[in-house]
Amino acid sequence: MLAFPGTPGTLTGFVLRILQCVFAAGSIASMATSVGFYNFTAFCYVIASMGLQVTWSLMLALLDAYALVTATLSLAAASASGGVAVLFFSDLGHCSFGNECRKFQISVVLAFLSWITVAISALIMLWILAAV
Repeated sequence: MLAFPGTPGTLTGFVLRILQCVFAAGSIASMATSVGFYNFTAFCYVIASMGLQVTWSLMLALLDAYALVTATLSLAAASASGGVAVLFFSDLGHCSFGNECRKFQISVVLAFLSWITVAISALIMLWILAAV
């Protein structure tokens, strides 16, 4: 499956959202500083639609940034915890924390499963984008 630039949750998607927001804000600023734009319905429509575009793009940019950060942090945390679990159970041959050892293992497995579901969700969003 091909990875398309600009899909939600990617750095390219984040950059595109920021650029959309900047260009829409520039359009509003340029039109609002001109004299008499309100005499033309089309120019008023540009102001209204660009206002919505700024809001929408900013929200999506924040969402893309949040998705990138949380996905990266989730994988890093799961990998680090997995490394500690391997150290305890494979390399050292035992865990000296008693009943907590099983909870550590379960927590690491659930962390990886959580990250896998994030990856699956990203793939589904990609398929939806490709189908449109």
